[in-house]
Amino acid sequence: MEPSEIVVGLDIGTTKIVAIVGRRNEFGKIEILGMGKSESYGVARGVVQNIDQTVQAIRAAVADAENKSGVDIKVVNVGIAGQHIKSMQHRGIKTRSSVEEEISQKDIDALIDDMFKLVMQPGEEIIHVLPQEYIIDNEQGIKNPIGMSGIRLEANFHIITGQIAAARNIYKCVHKANLEASGLTLEPLASADAVLSNEEKEAGVVLVDIGGGTTDVAIFQDGIIRHTAVIPFGGNVITEDIKEGCTIIKSQAELLKIKFGSALASENQENEIVSIPGLRGRPHKEISVRNLSAIIQARMEEIIEHVYYEIKNSGYEKKLIAGIVVTGGGAQLKHVTQLVEYITGMDTRIGYPNEHLAKGTEDVTLPMFATSVGLVMKELQRIDKQNLSNAVTNTTAAASTIKGHSKDRSTGFFDKLKKFFDEDATQN
Repeated sequence: MEPSEIVVGLDIGTTKIVAIVGRRNEFGKIEILGMGKSESYGVARGVVQNIDQTVQAIRAAVADAENKSGVDIKVVNVGIAGQHIKSMQHRGIKTRSSVEEEISQKDIDALIDDMFKLVMQPGEEIIHVLPQEYIIDNEQGIKNPIGMSGIRLEANFHIITGQIAAARNIYKCVHKANLEASGLTLEPLASADAVLSNEEKEAGVVLVDIGGGTTDVAIFQDGIIRHTAVIPFGGNVITEDIKEGCTIIKSQAELLKIKFGSALASENQENEIVSIPGLRGRPHKEISVRNLSAIIQARMEEIIEHVYYEIKNSGYEKKLIAGIVVTGGGAQLKHVTQLVEYITGMDTRIGYPNEHLAKGTEDVTLPMFATSVGLVMKELQRIDKQNLSNAVTNTTAAASTIKGHSKDRSTGFFDKLKKFFDEDATQN
């Protein structure tokens, strides 16, 4: 197997912006060539709020990644998240003209194209259309209908939508940083690729990505994505609570959370005290570690309750054999798995993005880099799909390996953004 071409994933988060340069090596593992990271100041809850600050942060992260990898970065796969992301289930139906003709990739493409024509709320657009299962003449549960016969072809779809304005701002930031976006990928889908195994997706699993501004939830069962949700709370609200509760400044609150924080107050000794230097000549402050953990636990419980509500809401609560996988920066809190297990009663583990990585890439194996690694993997999959689609234009046998749209149709949303900016450029 030949090493693949080099791709870049760009995660524009609330607390950090990460650019990861990677490729697939000859053994099929992801080899990380370089990683750049910078503080994110212009983003709140996954949505850009200050274009200039975000552009500067993107440039800093990309320059850092270029220095470490020796690669000149021009094209990036960008992650999209934020509380404006919504999901819904929908069924599509296509009546075919002939029962003799086999169902082909063209029929599936037409069915998925129809989903992109659904009428959305003003300002909303469809980002991804994900086929779940196909139904042929009322025969249910068909994973791959290519080559079968039937008149009535139906499919259940998981449709993810987002605000076009929020996506446009992300695209504008990437554009202003002199980069080209090759695609927009929903961040929980990228994180899922990085930390979940196929067996877990088959058995039924919940991915919980606790970021700085939002917590993303993605539920898989029978190898298919069943439910996605974005909860507008993350690690930043915990830091705010510590700042208020201990009357200290934000940078000190963040350090306290990382170094001494725990999601279970009962795990700390009564007499553990942390001393914090006072501001400008003022006396230092003493803070009880148990009190600190009590503040963290209260907010973490609230986040997990929201996650548990989404699990129950999905209707798959009793079918998730593999339990919960927690990833993202919030997964690095001590005792977080015990608290999740206590509240939900489900098996829980921390998701590290090291399963698909080649050896010698220790820098990015922390849960906080799961999304960035996933974006690299998604971009490699997109390129593989494109190559496969080009190779199988004339052969139906090989085409059966594509289960969704033969083209990367999930970028219909992305194409509108591109068109908007291209028109803008020609007018100027």
